[in-house]
Amino acid sequence: MFYELRITWRTIRKEGFGSLFRKIRTYFGDLAAAARFLAARRPEAKPEAIIKFIWEAGRGLICPGQARSELSGLLHWMAGRPAPRAVLEIGTARGGTLFCWCAMAAPDAAVISLDLPGGIHGGGYPAWKILLYRRFARANQRMHLLRGNSHYPAMLDAVKKLVPPGGLDFLFIDGDHTLAGVRQDYEMYSPLVKSGGAIVFHDVCVHLAEYGCHVDELWSQLKQGREHWEFIENPAQGMFGIGVITVK
Repeated sequence: MFYELRITWRTIRKEGFGSLFRKIRTYFGDLAAAARFLAARRPEAKPEAIIKFIWEAGRGLICPGQARSELSGLLHWMAGRPAPRAVLEIGTARGGTLFCWCAMAAPDAAVISLDLPGGIHGGGYPAWKILLYRRFARANQRMHLLRGNSHYPAMLDAVKKLVPPGGLDFLFIDGDHTLAGVRQDYEMYSPLVKSGGAIVFHDVCVHLAEYGCHVDELWSQLKQGREHWEFIENPAQGMFGIGVITVK
């Protein structure tokens, strides 16, 4: 509730009541979309079926801030590997990628989301979506939704308590996109990834200056001399891009 009140006050102060009323309409539209989403039949655990579902179910409710072809490429890459049994996503926002990890993970996987309400890159998600995101998990999967700053040692400790013995199979970093921020997420959470596991970065393309995104600078360093994969629709697109490295 505190998150919603803070957003309401910020909207009135910076944008006025007109913008607030538009956001209220969007809010109730999202609630209706959530009901349609929950009534929809879950897609097959196949990349193209999952991609089609998240872009169409609920009329954009969980449509991710990703290039469709790039996320499709990543899911096809995942399909050629053992299904992850332990997943951590840093930066969830609208939830589209979180749904993907649940769909691609093992039937009994642990899936952890760590998201910062009101964060500068993505803005987080309202509290009512917790109930929706919990429904992403399949029958025997364990869904953990943590809300807070990934850079805080207490948050790292909370994640460690949820990671199964052996470590993470899949780490998706899509939180703070400043160079210092993404580097800190990598340095804090990559040690939790087991040998053979994957570390995935979103927004590895060189971005337009107004986005304030510098993930590409860290990515260009990490991929040097390492086996890596890139899923980029157009290197000159000025946004998006997915990069993958594996842990030896």
